[in-house]
Amino acid sequence: MTDTATRTPERRSDSRFFGQPAVLANLFGVELWERFSFYGMQGILLIYLYYSAARGGLGIDEGTATGIVGAYGGAVYLSTILGAWLADRVIGPERTLFFAAGTVMLGHIALAALPGLGGVGVGLVLIALGSGGVKANATSLVGSLYDEKDPRRDAGFSLFYMGINIGALVGPLLTGLLQKEWGFHAGFALAAIGMAAGLAQYTIFRKNLPDDTRQVADPLPARQRWVYAGALAAAVLVVVALVLADVVTADRLSDIVIWISVVAAVGYFVLILADREVRGVERSRIFAFIPLFVCNAVFWSLYQQQFTVVTIYADKRLDRNLFGWEMPVSWVQSINPVFIIVLAGVFAAVWTRLGDRQPSTPLKFGAGTTLMGVAFFCFLPMPSGEGTAPLWGLAFILLVFTLAELLISPVGLSATTKLAPKKYATQMVALYFLSIALGTAMSGKLAGYYDAASESPFFIWIGLASVLVGLAVMAASKPIHRLMAGVH
Repeated sequence: MTDTATRTPERRSDSRFFGQPAVLANLFGVELWERFSFYGMQGILLIYLYYSAARGGLGIDEGTATGIVGAYGGAVYLSTILGAWLADRVIGPERTLFFAAGTVMLGHIALAALPGLGGVGVGLVLIALGSGGVKANATSLVGSLYDEKDPRRDAGFSLFYMGINIGALVGPLLTGLLQKEWGFHAGFALAAIGMAAGLAQYTIFRKNLPDDTRQVADPLPARQRWVYAGALAAAVLVVVALVLADVVTADRLSDIVIWISVVAAVGYFVLILADREVRGVERSRIFAFIPLFVCNAVFWSLYQQQFTVVTIYADKRLDRNLFGWEMPVSWVQSINPVFIIVLAGVFAAVWTRLGDRQPSTPLKFGAGTTLMGVAFFCFLPMPSGEGTAPLWGLAFILLVFTLAELLISPVGLSATTKLAPKKYATQMVALYFLSIALGTAMSGKLAGYYDAASESPFFIWIGLASVLVGLAVMAASKPIHRLMAGVH
């Protein structure tokens, strides 16, 4: 049979890609290339902002530069709301992913081709908008390949996560090498080429995705489209006016994104809980998601320090000498993906083998956040002084980052798709990414308090905050699990 009703179940029962549906390979590939470009660019972004013009950079104040990176990272996850809304209300998740990937490619081209702050502004805005659409919809499309109780679901998300980290491994290595040898714009150009490869691959194989991924879950009435278009135009004009009036400035960006994320998150929870169609089990699961949301935001406020504090640490405190050759700063960003690639399959196998005996989602969230705090305590015994911290010491710390990440991140993606009300399937994924937006913007804000000359208090206080939040969620895991109403 070839009708829609039969094709989708057949594809969901397929197991040709390492025991998973074969179509997962296409989503695996497009996300690999998108992450190659994303992390490749982000690996050199901060040093591009604060390096002097003599070193090829823009010479921005270091604190302002970390705020820009944090705000940009937060905006990436914040824009998942727009990507999810377009998918659920206008063009469906499959088409949204296609257009979002194209927008990301244009952003990388702008960074590579346009000089100065103008190129940074145009490029980061386009990449943030496009990446939000890719993130929300790639995750949603992976979830669409499985029935709610398919035991392969968590393992499938772990494989998908491995694809992300293969891209995250190779991207900083190659863009960092090009940046070191030929300058920042050469590195940005390679990121653009990687995204073009991902878009080409997705275009060729997109027809194999399940038919229901092209459907619009809650179509926007035609008469309302002009209203939303007008509201969008008005919002753009307001932002432009605020920029011209110096209300929105580089040093305020992280604060702005933090507050937008908080307001958007509260609004989203109110919207979903106020919907009369969200009742019973679906409503209970939303209440269970609230403490997971908070825990996830705290986790990412520390984890995303890889692109702020850890980058500065690698630039100023780390001994990067490899047999007489100084490795690029961005190569540090490839250490975590190596551990992910090695360990993601191990975690997937463990969760699959344990089945219903594995720890509950709240326990995994709490344990991951606690371990993330412990990772920052591990900075304390490192030797002080410029260029004295050993590479193996930072590698060990990033191994702890990785263990924490594998406890919470792929599990969080999977849990979100299971906890989501049917009406808000993609938008719940956006809400999950909104917690990451909040945490990422907070990471930029927190990084402003880092001082390489007196860093111990910074590591102690933010590590302690993460440990306390993680332990609190673990202590409340049973009531949270009850609210999840059958979702493990």
